[in-house]
Amino acid sequence: MATPISIQLNPSILSFPSNSTKAQFFQPNDKFLLKQKLNSSSRQFSSSFLQQQLPVHQLASARLVAVAAAAAAASGVVETVEDKLPADLHVTETQEPNSRIRLTVEVPTVVCEDCYKKVIKEFMRRSKVPGFRPGKNVPEDILVGFVGKQNIQNAVVEAILKRTLPHAMSSVTRNAYEDSIRIVTKFEDMEKTYLSLNCLRYDVAVDVAPEIKWKPDDAYKNIKVVVELDSDMDAQRASEKELIRRHKSLGALKIVTDRGLQVGDVTVIDISATTIEQDGSDAKTIPAAESKGFSFDTEDGDNVLPGFRDSIIGIKRGETKSFPLVFPDSWKQEDLRGVHAQFTVACKELFYRDLPELNDSIAEKLLPGCSSIEEVKQALLQRCLEVEQAAKDQATDNAILDQLYKMVEVDIPQSLFQEQGRQLYGAQLLQLQANMKLNEQQLASLSSPRAVNEFLETQKENIISIIKQNLAVGDIFTRENLQFSTEELVKEVQNSIQEFQQHQQEYDEDRVKLQVQEVLEGAKVLEWLRENAEIQYITR
Repeated sequence: MATPISIQLNPSILSFPSNSTKAQFFQPNDKFLLKQKLNSSSRQFSSSFLQQQLPVHQLASARLVAVAAAAAAASGVVETVEDKLPADLHVTETQEPNSRIRLTVEVPTVVCEDCYKKVIKEFMRRSKVPGFRPGKNVPEDILVGFVGKQNIQNAVVEAILKRTLPHAMSSVTRNAYEDSIRIVTKFEDMEKTYLSLNCLRYDVAVDVAPEIKWKPDDAYKNIKVVVELDSDMDAQRASEKELIRRHKSLGALKIVTDRGLQVGDVTVIDISATTIEQDGSDAKTIPAAESKGFSFDTEDGDNVLPGFRDSIIGIKRGETKSFPLVFPDSWKQEDLRGVHAQFTVACKELFYRDLPELNDSIAEKLLPGCSSIEEVKQALLQRCLEVEQAAKDQATDNAILDQLYKMVEVDIPQSLFQEQGRQLYGAQLLQLQANMKLNEQQLASLSSPRAVNEFLETQKENIISIIKQNLAVGDIFTRENLQFSTEELVKEVQNSIQEFQQHQQEYDEDRVKLQVQEVLEGAKVLEWLRENAEIQYITR
């Protein structure tokens, strides 16, 4: 009777390295390309929870938050009819680092006086002053005494800001990032200026769309890329391996009692290793090589340290073998490359597979719907051909994008950096939650401002490269007058909305449409670049 065991690849030091820059056959490079549409949950997460947890800036006064938000809407984010002012503002623009513009705004006395009248009129309409009917005119001094002079002053300053800020920002509205508008002058300082001079001065900081400079100009038209494909990216070989894997899954594992380890067997082993010092100094243990209960399938010998499998062939259950090996120069852990090591392996269990004969009688079990082994082979080959092409396309896109961001110079706005970083962190945190089922305490800790800030700092280079890629792609789309059809847009928007609805997630249709547009733009640009780039494929 078969003795079942769980065979899982142990993430031990023995696993042969897989170059992360190569396109893997069954695991295409999943680098964050363009400004990809997040899945429904991560979109919801990054657009609400994280934004609440991580404000981009801390403002001096809570009043300024509401004022800036209202002004953002009135300044072009939401088109409105501008309130004509009785006199022009004096606005000075100063360019600052990170594509930020500082607007120094001087509001003349006549505008302040007009705002004061409107505030008094509004208080008169809303206030219920004892002795006067609601809505009736109340002497100004009585109204001020009832409402409070300080409250009136606060209201006037707020009214001046709300009324004048859209006018002040008119020169930068089209290029401004919606959530980046910040009134940087302290509210109390504005009050003092208003009281002493009967006018108002304030500074506004806003992030604007950065200018993209190509090195040299139109460099993207002459892209030359070398795409490195993994040697495993071969559909024929992959389909053969998959057939073997499926066949092996139908076999029962049985205990070996009368011989040593052979190729095709599965063994459970304990592994340890020490260095072999060339200068005669004391040997040191290699902690990363220690593994207890490592399930090793001898048919996966190509995926472990070269020479390891051959060194333990013939080992019997309960037996221990010791042998030297050298870590190759291509090893994933740099500190072990070229290291001479003495391995000790103890065989705890030894199994062989009792496999059914590979014929048409098991075709349905190998792949449902197939009646012969030949059908199974052809179906698996077709699947692997599709994966091979997808992986090749992905590797090509990655290589092109890696070239793109190196060709541009961009002064990245802080608000754009924060937004992109939060999206990345939100997606990763959601994936972690799905894989590990974090409890509320763990989730709260990982989503704290401190955790997010640490992520932004450690991933700064990666976030910047993604932003550069996004901006470069958008610039090419505009320069080359690329287009996508209305039908494509409508179809993808509908698919995205259905995804939200299936997961019972709230969504903003305008935001979904914008994200879909970005994805379609990116697809068109990559298609254009693939057609116009000089691409060389090499296999390693």
